Amino acid sequence: MPLRSDWSTEHCPIRRSLDVLGDPWVLLIVRDVLHGNGRFEQLRDNLGISEAVLSRRLRAMREAGLLDTVDYTRGGRTRQRYVATDAAADLLPLLHQLAIWGERHTVEPEGGAHMALVHTACGAETTAAETCSACGQALRPEEMTWVKPWLGTEHRLRAAGA
Repeated sequence: MPLRSDWSTEHCPIRRSLDVLGDPWVLLIVRDVLHGNGRFEQLRDNLGISEAVLSRRLRAMREAGLLDTVDYTRGGRTRQRYVATDAAADLLPLLHQLAIWGERHTVEPEGGAHMALVHTACGAETTAAETCSACGQALRPEEMTWVKPWLGTEHRLRAAGA
């Protein structure tokens, strides 16, 4: 899913990473899947993305090992939803750092509010991306809640495969 060219065989790990993660939709899809919004319709509606673009990204993300599918039953029919793999869960510090950077270096729109990254294992808000700034433990998706006041919600993240 390269933006410009195929960097999958490059020696530089940053280039190889960008070959997979360089499309902004990828990180937004991982964010939503970690929030438990892994059904195709949820992703389409939450992201405001066309079905064709979403289908291509999901297929590429499965091929890259970021997503897997699990069956669920709805209305008597078996369907599939997307879940994060361990590779996607490993992106949590990157997502946290993007949120922290955005809070510090971008202008918050009118009506917005601070997004808190809460480490539910200790109950404190963390200001760090990889380890809790309050208790020092490594941050794992299943122990994180993102408080989004502009939506009036708290999103408890999910572990890989959940």
